[in-house]
Amino acid sequence: MNQLDSAIAEAPPEVREAVKQMSNFWWLWLVFGIIWIIVALVILQFDTASLKLIGVIVGAMFIGAGVQYMAISTLVHKWSWAWLLLGALLIIAGVVAIFNPAETFEDVASVLGFIFLLVAFTWIFQAFAERDHNDLWWLGLVSGVLMLIIAFWTSGQFFNTKVHLLIVFAGIWALMAGITDVMRAFQFKHVGEKL
Repeated sequence: MNQLDSAIAEAPPEVREAVKQMSNFWWLWLVFGIIWIIVALVILQFDTASLKLIGVIVGAMFIGAGVQYMAISTLVHKWSWAWLLLGALLIIAGVVAIFNPAETFEDVASVLGFIFLLVAFTWIFQAFAERDHNDLWWLGLVSGVLMLIIAFWTSGQFFNTKVHLLIVFAGIWALMAGITDVMRAFQFKHVGEKL
């Protein structure tokens, strides 16, 4: 019996019922994952000539991540306020990015290392928070550690290099988020089938 199955078996009946109802929406995580992967492929096709469009896409990525984190805040009991706060901050940043795409791209490029550091800590925190009930928690941990390495490496680069790095790493961020969401979708489906 894996961690997820034992957590389901030990859960109180009202929690099992709530999880069963939430598992009906497993396809939503699959849709988010596919969208993230498509966004990654689109971003990786651009060069620095289309900075405004990339600024808009980065804004949409922030909004998408914010919506996901707000959804997570409704599913967890511990630290739900932290997920809600992070989601709200990402949505605000996304709206600002969409209305000022060129400036956003330049500003994001200048603080890229710090942004990647925040993303890394978020993914690492989420991995450890899911460790007791998610057999694939290590996937989030590996992604977070890789993003942490990328954050420190990016911080030491010159601005022109950071502009190119932003394009590549925004694509990598979207790809890692997409893969994680697709895996999570099938976990939700598995939970629904068990219940």
